[in-house]
Amino acid sequence: MTAGQETAVAADARILPVLLAGGSGTRLWPVSRDAMPKQFQPLVGPLSSFQQTVQRVADPALFADPLVITNEAFRFFVRKQVADLGAAASIVLEPERRDSAAAVAIAAVLAERQAPGTLVLALAADHIVLDTDLFAEAVRLGARAAIEGAIVVFGLTPTEPRSSFGYIKPGEAYAGTDDLHAVERFVEKPDRATALGYMRDGYLWNSGNFLFRSDAMIAEFARSAPDILAAAEAAVDAATTDLGFLRLDRAAFAAAPSTSIDYAVIEKAAKIAVVTGRFRWSDIGSWDAIWEVSERDAEGNALHGHGAFVGSRDCLIHSEETLTTVVGLEGIAVVATSDAVMVVPRERAQLVKDAVAQLKAAGRGEAAQHRHSFRPWGRYDDIVTGDRFRVRHITVDPGGVLSLQKHLHRAEHWVVVSGTAEVTVGDDVRLVAENESLYIPVGTIHRLANPGRIPLELIEVQTGSHLSEDDVIRLGDIYSRV
Repeated sequence: MTAGQETAVAADARILPVLLAGGSGTRLWPVSRDAMPKQFQPLVGPLSSFQQTVQRVADPALFADPLVITNEAFRFFVRKQVADLGAAASIVLEPERRDSAAAVAIAAVLAERQAPGTLVLALAADHIVLDTDLFAEAVRLGARAAIEGAIVVFGLTPTEPRSSFGYIKPGEAYAGTDDLHAVERFVEKPDRATALGYMRDGYLWNSGNFLFRSDAMIAEFARSAPDILAAAEAAVDAATTDLGFLRLDRAAFAAAPSTSIDYAVIEKAAKIAVVTGRFRWSDIGSWDAIWEVSERDAEGNALHGHGAFVGSRDCLIHSEETLTTVVGLEGIAVVATSDAVMVVPRERAQLVKDAVAQLKAAGRGEAAQHRHSFRPWGRYDDIVTGDRFRVRHITVDPGGVLSLQKHLHRAEHWVVVSGTAEVTVGDDVRLVAENESLYIPVGTIHRLANPGRIPLELIEVQTGSHLSEDDVIRLGDIYSRV
């Protein structure tokens, strides 16, 4: 196939959106944690930023069904969030984190093998875009350059001299447009004074999202980062399919250096263009950024969840469960979850990352884990834990089945509060209805399932000398976790 034919294929095909959803955001602790990072949390509006990104590429006239690249720990949760939207997506599992360069290389290799010259739109799943129509216009404009083999980046007009963003200097304009230019220069995270000069000189913020032809991106990797390309190709060659997920080969993928796509390829690309996006955008990289994109009252206060402001200005409350009040303060962010509270001046919100590092160094589990944990069958919420007991609220989705398991150090008492449970205890299988209870002795093989059409909810009381999850001995599991 000639280069011209490849261009024709790309021009006729829909764009393949690739959602990069494997990262962990510590600057939005305590809501975002390693076990459930910010892209899967409803931080701005009722949907997570991942779900908002899925919706942003839902136009079937412009986009194919998305490809999601995520960490294997999030696989079932990604599938559920996509299904909750009534959407469809292919899900690729990274066996470990390797930053964005390896993920983009995987996307380019998969797209090229499916259809040479595919246009690929790589999107960070933890960003917020508030103007979907303007975003689609920017993508269509960028496709003009991408079809011709350019790597296209999306820039935003700065509203202030942010030192936490990279900057792009636009060069010569493409014919017939004011919003598509060749890139003259990239600059990484300047100091505030330098950033102010960049604003005066017409630089753009680098949004970290890219549009490219799959063969063009592969060629750039071959030129600038051949080790990453080789690892990506080997990981795809040896990939396996597991419960509908494409699982990349662990050893091959681990050979890829951990680095960003900007450093590895974009800033060295031979042909690169920038679209000036007219849409409102945020990387929601801090609680200050959440405040900026939130609806605010007449005093500039933003509320997510349960809270109230008294005599306060320009403050943020994010409180999932607890009633939180801010009285007589200005420019403060207060974030409350079921097990942690964080208070920080908005202008110093970047320090939250340092606080998380300090908590991890001190061995605090709250730094990485929530009280609630998501599983392929549903979720559980720890209510209270003592020396020899733990009370847990368990929700099993319709059709959900827990693993066949036993515990060597704890017994379990179950009370069904909603729905009907199908319970296996040894060789006995029985139904346990609402307001009924069951006792699972230490060492007994058991399984819990929800055969009904509504969520099954129960209260579990664990008792024993060792209550950690490492006392779960799985003997069988429909989710391949044995």
